[in-house]
Amino acid sequence: MQEKRKNRLSRRKFIQGVGAGLAGSSVLLHSLEALGAEQTGRVQPAGKVPLTLRVNGKDYRLKVEPRTTLVQVLRNQLQLTGTKISCNRGECGACTVLLDGRAVYSCQMLALDAAGHDVTTIEGLLAGERLHPVQEAFVEHDGMQCGFCTPGQIMAARALLLKNPHPTPEEVREGLAGNLCRCGAYPNIVRSVLAAAEKLSRKKAS
Repeated sequence: MQEKRKNRLSRRKFIQGVGAGLAGSSVLLHSLEALGAEQTGRVQPAGKVPLTLRVNGKDYRLKVEPRTTLVQVLRNQLQLTGTKISCNRGECGACTVLLDGRAVYSCQMLALDAAGHDVTTIEGLLAGERLHPVQEAFVEHDGMQCGFCTPGQIMAARALLLKNPHPTPEEVREGLAGNLCRCGAYPNIVRSVLAAAEKLSRKKAS
């Protein structure tokens, strides 16, 4: 009977044992992480770091956490809310902005990686109160319904027309394939981009 009591594991001892095991595992895990960071030279920065970001032709000096995405900085710190967050996983294109004239998903790019580049948002296409020809074409040809995806569509269209000023309808569809419209306004979007190409061509010729 005494032998059975000696071998019996009490609830208190069990909890104490588990706690010690977890504590030991935690120490081991942190030790391995520290060793790995030391060997690879990748030490995770803590807190916020300084960042100079050039957006729509203006330099902004900010402090951001290294994990902060470009779209978060644009919307939350610079109040440029024309850039939308929708899927937040690089699948819908609502957050599209231009980086040195190239369309990028700002939800998938760290703000720190945009340093040293020119970022253009939908607000940056305006000339004072005047709409950009691409924006005008979207209005004139009903290239939007709910309008939520429209800033990303316009920025993708702008990037396409910078690269290919005279696209075919097929090239427009291919160029905007990364931008989803949940309202299904694709025919009007294509017409809008083709009309914008004509507007820009006439403006360049005049």
